[in-house]
Amino acid sequence: MARSKTPSFILELPLVVDSQADAELLRRFQAGRQLYNGCLTEAIKRMEELRNSVEYQAAKQLPLKSKQRSEAFSSARKQYRFTDYEMQAFATVMGNRAVWIAQKIDSNSVQTLATRAFRAAERVLFGKAKKVRFKVPNRFNSIEGKGNTHPLKWKNNRLHWGKGFELEPIIDWKNPVHQHGLSSKVKYCRILKRQLNGKRRWFVQLILEGHPFQKPSNSISEGIIGLDLNVSNVAFVADAQAGLLPFAKNVPTFEQEIAEIQRQMQRSQRVANPNNYEPDFEVRRGRKIVKKKGKVRKGARNWEQSKTYQKLAKKKRNLQQRKAAYTKSQNRSLVNEILRHGKDIKTEKVSVKGWQKRYGKAIAVKSPGFFQSELKRKAESAGGSFVMFSTQTTALSQTHLNGDRIKKSLSERVHHDQTGVVMHRDLFSAYLSRFVTDNRLDMPVARESYAGSEPILVAAWQVYESSKRVGESESPQRQSPAERMATKLGTVSQVKRKLRS
Repeated sequence: MARSKTPSFILELPLVVDSQADAELLRRFQAGRQLYNGCLTEAIKRMEELRNSVEYQAAKQLPLKSKQRSEAFSSARKQYRFTDYEMQAFATVMGNRAVWIAQKIDSNSVQTLATRAFRAAERVLFGKAKKVRFKVPNRFNSIEGKGNTHPLKWKNNRLHWGKGFELEPIIDWKNPVHQHGLSSKVKYCRILKRQLNGKRRWFVQLILEGHPFQKPSNSISEGIIGLDLNVSNVAFVADAQAGLLPFAKNVPTFEQEIAEIQRQMQRSQRVANPNNYEPDFEVRRGRKIVKKKGKVRKGARNWEQSKTYQKLAKKKRNLQQRKAAYTKSQNRSLVNEILRHGKDIKTEKVSVKGWQKRYGKAIAVKSPGFFQSELKRKAESAGGSFVMFSTQTTALSQTHLNGDRIKKSLSERVHHDQTGVVMHRDLFSAYLSRFVTDNRLDMPVARESYAGSEPILVAAWQVYESSKRVGESESPQRQSPAERMATKLGTVSQVKRKLRS
């Protein structure tokens, strides 16, 4: 009988760590990284044997979505020992043979690392990833337990990892989020390592049973919402409210700062690795002779990184982390704003990956993919739905209320309908999304209902135009959500210092 699944949410708390605990955590993470890479190597080996086997190829020829096909795949995976259970058994043997790993990582954490490696290889098998990534020290940033009764556990508001190793968290008892989380049942714990402002910081994530604390201002309502996702903004239309809202509003991109640091890194790299570059050369530009830097030599593999280069790299990572924190915080607020008006979402199925290839850095700053996944997760968690329909069968941006379809370029942001209606293109598409069922637009109902929805659409368009003019004169925020939290905590330090006797 399958275990019943219960809803979960996460509470993240910073840990107070002294130099000894920091060194011990680094040793344990190093042991976990070595174990993970070993499991990943074995998982890839077994996956390749399975994929090239006669049994697996025969199973692929069976009819789709048939019981016989599923049983054939399951039998082939068991035969070539490519299952989660087999990988956990391999990791247990591997961990016991390496005494130093067995001393640092408990058996349950060993099993979770094996499962993590198995799932990474499984993504390659299913075609969801092209390759796996082996972890280097600065990319292995988390270890989690299997339950709260195992060595890695939360007990008496402290984190325990084995006998005699305890870490104290920073808890704000006046914060209702902390109060709600700490009063809930703990399923298991996860330790995180992060680099903030060039310094290493440790956090604990408590995976808790139940639902997260919900602010009264973020209450979720019943109702259908039509959504139109764009590169830089999202339009939504609910029963009594509409909006055209920009992604990641007032988020600083730090483009000039990052570009300047990258130039300094390039100069430092050329000084430290002169043999990895071709000789400089001169090019005639009209009457002038311009000196050009040599390109990177083909096959250059050994790169030296000076201390200056490492400091610059940390500074660049810090700016990128701050930018990502701004973007996530703003887009989460946008998700909450939309869910206040309804939790049954209807939207076109757009390719965010295609936008990434076409627009590049603009997508990284706005992050519409994160917004879309976060909206889907929260809507379904609240008991709502998130329906995506084909753009080929509906073509909402080309559709008019009389049923005609007329193509228009992306630069045309205003929709001039054949019936005389004039509306912003994204708002009009979001309105039509409300009436799509099973990839078909119910045009008669949409035409009859438009007169009642037109006032809120016009109001949303006017608010968007006025906010766009105001936003051009505003300066961006210069402090990330994490930094604002640190300021709120005041003098509380995440680094433990020993008092002199």
